[in-house]
Amino acid sequence: MAEDAEEVLRLRQVMIDSVSPAAPTDWQAASLPGLRERLADPDGEFAAFVVDHPERPEALAALVVGTLEYRIGGPNRPGGLLGYVFSVATDPDARRRGYARACMDELLEWFRERGAGHVMLTASPDAEPLYEALGFTRDTTPSMRLYL
Repeated sequence: MAEDAEEVLRLRQVMIDSVSPAAPTDWQAASLPGLRERLADPDGEFAAFVVDHPERPEALAALVVGTLEYRIGGPNRPGGLLGYVFSVATDPDARRRGYARACMDELLEWFRERGAGHVMLTASPDAEPLYEALGFTRDTTPSMRLYL
């Protein structure tokens, strides 16, 4: 899977461009070593599920990436584990074939097997129907962010 790292970054850029057109790509070189390391660790808290592109053997058609995180337990997840989906992308010429859903199904099963109490993600408007079909609902908890 580590050999797919550059393709994973390419599809991640497809996802980023869908919400922020003309986003820079210069971050990819700095990201590549860490991504390769995580993709090479099958027992880590990071998982990527992909579908090979049917018309371009060297390319990926779709990917889903997530992490398993520990946070102090609470009423909805007493064990403290939660899944976070942070990258779902399908190559533009491979869309509407069920690839992203197949990858999401695999990632959700990966989370279940590891005891995640729930799964979080941020959805683009185009992706909401897929996530709703998988059972995701809108989260009412406010979110804030600080860039360091």
